[in-house]
Amino acid sequence: MDKSHLLSTPMVVRSLDVEKDPFRTPTDDEDILGPEVTYLSAIGALMFLAARYSSCPTKETLEWSTKDLGLYFANPSKGSLYDFADAGYLSDPHTSRSQTGYVFTIGDTGISWRSTKQTMVATSSNHVEILAIHEASRECVWLRNVIQHIRGSCGIISDKEPPTVLQCGMHCPDQGMIYQRRQNQAYTSEKSGDIIIQQVRSCENLADLFTKSLSNSTFQRLVHDIGMRRLKELK
Repeated sequence: MDKSHLLSTPMVVRSLDVEKDPFRTPTDDEDILGPEVTYLSAIGALMFLAARYSSCPTKETLEWSTKDLGLYFANPSKGSLYDFADAGYLSDPHTSRSQTGYVFTIGDTGISWRSTKQTMVATSSNHVEILAIHEASRECVWLRNVIQHIRGSCGIISDKEPPTVLQCGMHCPDQGMIYQRRQNQAYTSEKSGDIIIQQVRSCENLADLFTKSLSNSTFQRLVHDIGMRRLKELK
């Protein structure tokens, strides 16, 4: 791992040209890593750390470069649940699969997030956004139920649960998109109480972290905006 090529952000730009895409599926005549390269051993070592030391970590297992990076809950008064959802259309151009990403925040700090390839092939950017909203809405229903259960168990019961704002990076809001958004908003409101779907500009969408290849400066800004802090920043 010490000799690996470091990336400033976890996502890279994929090329539509298969020959120029460094992350394409290997061809039959392409050389693959042999047993002399310890690639699988490195993956196995990371999996071992995750499984072996998750319940009984020691001081030595904390010697990582990100050990001082964590979530900082700075605004407990802002108790409403917010969601940022987005989709990367054809993020894998060779399998025609798109990416779904969302992050839920309370008090300007992330509490739940996900980045995953969609299981079906979307036919348009409109379609891929609707699929992302659907996945985020399902997570929203679950989180709201958990929060209500915790508040009820602690005796913190409010007369009315505040609405959840689901902010999506929609593009080209034509009449068809507006109709679909209204239909989806009616569905989520019926299922979970109050979920308000709003459009948000891409530069303000925290879910871009999980769907797009970003510049290092944009990546670091969004990481900060979901509440990630280093200890030295809090002094």
